[in-house]
Amino acid sequence: MNTSGQAGADAPKVKLTKENFKQGLRIFRFVLPYKAPFIAGLLLLLLSSISTMIMPKMLGYLVNIANHQTAKLPLFLPHTITGIAALLFGVVLVQGLFSFGRIFFFSRVSEFTVRDIRRTLYQKLVTLPIPFFEQRRVGEITSRLTSDVANIQDTFSLTLAEFMRQILTLLAGVAFIMWESWRLSLFMLATFPPLVLLAFLFGRSIRKFSKQTQDELAKTNVVVEETMQGINSVKAFTSEQHEVERYGAGLNRTVQFALKSSIYRGAFVSFIIVAIFGGIFLVLWRGATYVELPLSDPRHLDMGDLVSFILYTMFIGASVGGLGEMYGKIQSSLGASERILEILDETSEPVHQPRPAGVAPLQIGGDIRYDNVQFRYPTRPDLAVLKDISFHIKAGEKVALVGPSGAGKSTIVQLLMHLYPLSGGSISVDGRNIDELDLTELRQHIGIVPQETMLFGGTIGENILYGRPGASEADIIDAARRANAWQFIQSFPEGLDTLVGERGIKLSGGQRQRIAIARAILKNPAILLLDEATSALDSESEKLVQQAMDELMQNRTSIIIAHRLSTIRKVDKILVIDGGRIVEQGSHEELNNAENGLYANLLKLQFELT
Repeated sequence: MNTSGQAGADAPKVKLTKENFKQGLRIFRFVLPYKAPFIAGLLLLLLSSISTMIMPKMLGYLVNIANHQTAKLPLFLPHTITGIAALLFGVVLVQGLFSFGRIFFFSRVSEFTVRDIRRTLYQKLVTLPIPFFEQRRVGEITSRLTSDVANIQDTFSLTLAEFMRQILTLLAGVAFIMWESWRLSLFMLATFPPLVLLAFLFGRSIRKFSKQTQDELAKTNVVVEETMQGINSVKAFTSEQHEVERYGAGLNRTVQFALKSSIYRGAFVSFIIVAIFGGIFLVLWRGATYVELPLSDPRHLDMGDLVSFILYTMFIGASVGGLGEMYGKIQSSLGASERILEILDETSEPVHQPRPAGVAPLQIGGDIRYDNVQFRYPTRPDLAVLKDISFHIKAGEKVALVGPSGAGKSTIVQLLMHLYPLSGGSISVDGRNIDELDLTELRQHIGIVPQETMLFGGTIGENILYGRPGASEADIIDAARRANAWQFIQSFPEGLDTLVGERGIKLSGGQRQRIAIARAILKNPAILLLDEATSALDSESEKLVQQAMDELMQNRTSIIIAHRLSTIRKVDKILVIDGGRIVEQGSHEELNNAENGLYANLLKLQFELT
């Protein structure tokens, strides 16, 4: 089941503590290469906030001049309505320029930083060991590259700047109103605690129902993903109406939670309207009583000062309201940062290690030895998959692994590529323990043709070239010919440039297998791993693929996981695996003649079924 929709529906929110805040700040190391534009953005943010906070005061001066109250007007300012208006327009213009510059610099920092985060995260993901991917769903991993990184991008480009601007506005606003009238300021600030408490309670309920709505919507998205991915099965079982009903039920649950959320949102909006306008009216009433006092009274307030006070009060109210939303976004960003840092802190495989100067590239002949190999999957340590496996394959030999499903055949092959750490014993190639070899170089000398071929969604040529990037077109064509693939490739109008579709869906099973074999031929590995590629093919395709595999196995060590025992008569040695142990080994003739042997019974059973 793919959970990408659910994983990205709601970024995790973490409680804002000193520890997780410090942990979340580690993501800022990606900003360091762009600290110059970041500092420039912060400076412009400060200047933009200052210019914004000047406007209410200038409007107050404008009102005082209109009322012929110029006693408190600074001498360096014009004492005319036109002069103040022109100055106010200049402040607005400068504020607009500052805002443009702030957005420009923060956007550059955001885009480049997020690019670096995505690239680093992806680079980390592809170097992580297989057990990491077995413990996580693809949708969860994908959401970290998409939803979580997008969340952080919003923080760098918008949330962080807006949060700092709200803080500056709040602090500057409180300082200005205290300067205008400390008595009226205390009266106004006394109304804030109950309003903030009620807003918090409303906000928590709204977030709860919003999250439930998003979760239900994510579940309905999973229904869509499953249906689209398994559309063949849906149609084969005539389950179209069942899936429609399942999707409809999910949508109905989503609507129910959304309606509950809308009730709280409506009540919250009504509360905010009443609280804001009610608060403004109270301040206006109180301020008006100060305005009508005589000039000799210390509580007297000029009309322009009252206007400035009201505007600053609105700025403060908007900042307090905005800080709640910004706080929630910062919580989400910290949660997203933690999820990303979890991956970046994972231990990678020792791949792509730099080769010391003067050290020749690794050369492999193909001699393989397993000594008392034991294995348990890291995700299932209680289950022993392989128990004391020992065998030797000489360079150039062809060895087949046979046995019942779940016997451990595929695991033996995976361990040679060092996809998992051994639980016991050792594996050596050309007399050297694979733990001592550079993984990248080791795997470069191993080619694999799986039973279920995975093609990438590019062209045929690009998929073959995956075996040896940088190979010439002549080498690609030669590999395709030797894999019995060139004939059908030529039949396509675009030839090697033919798009194969997602996972190679535009090609038949036999064609995909031959592309995979061509890829392995181009790689020209010393060791070849074949997971019987003909088990699901028709007779004609099987013959062509088998011929290509015979060509591929020439002059190289080959390990074949055999499902059809009739295809391995010519191998040098057969290892019969059962219950994680080698129970028989020998040639086809030797094992076939063994009475009551597992191989002989399997062979007999297959012939009875054909």
